[in-house]
Amino acid sequence: MEELRRFVNGIKFTQLIAGEVFKMEVPLSREELLELLQKNEPIFLRHIQHIERALPIQGSADDLQALSDLVRVARARVEDQTVAVHLRRVEKTPFMYSASDTKSVLDAVLMEVGAETVMQSPDMILSIFAGAEELYVGWGTPAEQLSDWPGGAVRFQREEGQISRAKFKLLEAERAFKLYFETYKQAVDIGAAPGGWTQLLLERGLRVTSIDPANLHPSLSAYPRLTVMKKNASDVNFPPGTFDLLVCDMSWSPMQMAKLVLEKTEALSDGATAIITLKLMHKKPLQTIRDVIAKLESAFELKKAKQLFHNRDEITLYLVKK
Repeated sequence: MEELRRFVNGIKFTQLIAGEVFKMEVPLSREELLELLQKNEPIFLRHIQHIERALPIQGSADDLQALSDLVRVARARVEDQTVAVHLRRVEKTPFMYSASDTKSVLDAVLMEVGAETVMQSPDMILSIFAGAEELYVGWGTPAEQLSDWPGGAVRFQREEGQISRAKFKLLEAERAFKLYFETYKQAVDIGAAPGGWTQLLLERGLRVTSIDPANLHPSLSAYPRLTVMKKNASDVNFPPGTFDLLVCDMSWSPMQMAKLVLEKTEALSDGATAIITLKLMHKKPLQTIRDVIAKLESAFELKKAKQLFHNRDEITLYLVKK
């Protein structure tokens, strides 16, 4: 909310789920707000839903009927389009129906009006938020809503043999930043242990150099493309231009992390990509973010900074070496 206040004068907030979901009122048209957010996408906002209708919750089948009627009215809008239905809810909403039940009914209505229902990458999303008294309903494209996942909550299924949940962070970063790790060749993973990020890059076919004084998971020894350096990253040097990808997910002071990454700049080829998590350890996260980015921009161009769903008290930076 603090970040949005800096973007939009006169913005007003109402908490819907503490620390997670809020309603905002802005002195702008929908088009003006979307243009502003797409030009300067906020770091901490993962999802936005326009409220086109607020329906009183009856706590009965009338609620699904009212939603079905809204879909039928939107026939011209969704005909021949792929559409996903997203439902989120407060814990004690009187809206009786689960997400799957709601989706089943509305999917049938969407097919009735000529739309094709899908789970991911739709042309259009019907978003519904079931609050304490009202259903907030709105249509939007994935770009307008900043995500094609409900609430921006990107979820991956844990795989057999997965070393850590940290792997989900790098998978989400790949998706959020529209990267394809298989297009890279040589990666360095700073602070790699136990090896969740190294595992993903090896699975993508890269040669990976992992640096950490702690041990990597034993299963990674099966990869001949892995070089392990059991040292502090500050004690390691490489020939210029060795790597085209640097990743770093260290639980360390943000400015110390930035200093360490900058020490490895020469080892990166021109145009190399860096994916770095920034731990927000201080009371002024926006100032910390600005200070770290300013330091890194001596050698990198910031492409995007985002708090991903799998980030907690941290954000992820996507940078390219100048």
